[in-house]
Amino acid sequence: MPDRNYYVQKALALGAEHAVLFEINDIVFDPRTILKCMFGCADWGKGPTCPSRPGSLKPWEYRQIFERYNWGLIIHSPEKKTAQEVSFAIEREAFLDGYHFAFSLSDCAICSECAGLKGKPCVNPKEARPAFHSVGIDVFRTVHQFGLPLKTLKDETEPQNWYSAVFID
Repeated sequence: MPDRNYYVQKALALGAEHAVLFEINDIVFDPRTILKCMFGCADWGKGPTCPSRPGSLKPWEYRQIFERYNWGLIIHSPEKKTAQEVSFAIEREAFLDGYHFAFSLSDCAICSECAGLKGKPCVNPKEARPAFHSVGIDVFRTVHQFGLPLKTLKDETEPQNWYSAVFID
């Protein structure tokens, strides 16, 4: 299996602005993230990767799963689609390298228009993944530990920072 830093270099080569390794103890879990989804997201009740979808695990249930991983990679990009594409590529490569439980989290940006938001079934259910925050991870506290940029935006004209993660084990 490749050295862990290989995945960092690969993510950067694929277009990530930053890519950093984490140990599972670096991930800050907080079930209050669901409140921001429920009462702050216009997609609540609509998105196919949303914690509101039928059968979705709750943040405290996701935590039990993700704490089984040992390490992974945080991917940062100012472009949502880039963050997701890089995380998918790293997930696939890690899987092919023998990390059979490799799994990426990323705000979904696969389709130009989300069918789920229109009440239709997701057209890419094998690729759609939940967002980092929707599984109970405090993205702000997690990424700030690594000196990565993330702040509350005051208006829509400010540049955004998108984060994905690949959990590897």
